[in-house]
Amino acid sequence: MILRVVQAVVLTAFVASADEASISERVSSRTFPSVFQAWNGATTSAGADATTLQAMHDLVFVNPSMVGLRSEAAFEGTAFDFTAAGIARAKARRAELLRKNPHLILLAEIRYRDAPKGFIPEEAAWWKRDAKNQFVVGWAEGGYRLLDVAQADWQAQVARRAKAVIQTGVFDGIMLDWWEEDEARLSLIRQIREAIGKEALVLVNSNDHKIPLTAEYVNGLYMECYRTRGPEDWRRISDTLRWAESRLRTPRINCLESWFHQSRRDSNLMRAVTTLSLTQSDGYCLFADPNDLPTPDHLHDWYSFWDKGLGRPTKPGVRRADGAWERTFSGGTVLYNPAGGSNVTVRLDAPQRSRATGRTSTEHTVGPNDGDIFLKN
Repeated sequence: MILRVVQAVVLTAFVASADEASISERVSSRTFPSVFQAWNGATTSAGADATTLQAMHDLVFVNPSMVGLRSEAAFEGTAFDFTAAGIARAKARRAELLRKNPHLILLAEIRYRDAPKGFIPEEAAWWKRDAKNQFVVGWAEGGYRLLDVAQADWQAQVARRAKAVIQTGVFDGIMLDWWEEDEARLSLIRQIREAIGKEALVLVNSNDHKIPLTAEYVNGLYMECYRTRGPEDWRRISDTLRWAESRLRTPRINCLESWFHQSRRDSNLMRAVTTLSLTQSDGYCLFADPNDLPTPDHLHDWYSFWDKGLGRPTKPGVRRADGAWERTFSGGTVLYNPAGGSNVTVRLDAPQRSRATGRTSTEHTVGPNDGDIFLKN
């Protein structure tokens, strides 16, 4: 009886309010292009405030505190109860975002692999230590320490925290960073899935790697693709994305991100990652700053190339004889030309306007490691 009551409480977090569509409806009915936000948002531009820019993304994941969720607990990693004021503030933020974008999905990052000093008590046995009893560095750039993912009681703590965050009703699911395939994470994801229920979304950062061991518990890969210098990198990314689109649990929320090489004006790279995502998935894309900059990670511009206009896909993408990928949408056509090839031409039944060039025609040419969106009318 107790178990049934707990499960009922978990599931209530996913009952949509009167003015809010369900998770599945928001994922499946959104239009394209579809962009996501990884922690930090788009650079504020004239005429668009930060909230409006955030709502232009169809999926956002953040630390729970970034939307106002607060706890009176001394340590974030052991915070299972949240203040009424914090919950109200976070729910108001969620409502504002959904008012601006009814298809938005909001996820909470749950830290489990590394954390800053003060995340849990200094003397806690959950910190990973070396042979000299010194803390092990987990993320050097942020000064984070490793946590001992293999410890059963730490896994239980993480699952409990994930459940507590979901039960606030603020988030549609969770995001887990630094995801690798091992027995410790398999045990962890099983406990998390049991704790948060079947409906909550789980997104994991596996970079450009497949995750067959834990796939049945995961709704999407956050593909933080830091390797995009050569054709083999883009082939690996493409292969992993297509694998994830067919193997993960539904609703699927695969998120594909690549970084600029020279600057945010690497327009062909922005178009390449966008059109790769559009032609080979029903997921979300992002083109952002590389992590080695001194500024916060994943900051980005909002590109007019990402503005809505394609509508919904009418059929799956196909790989053409020349190696390019093409897909038809209700509002136009998308072409992705992988790196390592040559220019390709798309021929359309009626004139369509190129978002890359502004030119309207029945024929358009796209270079290698590039892509384009062609809009009707």
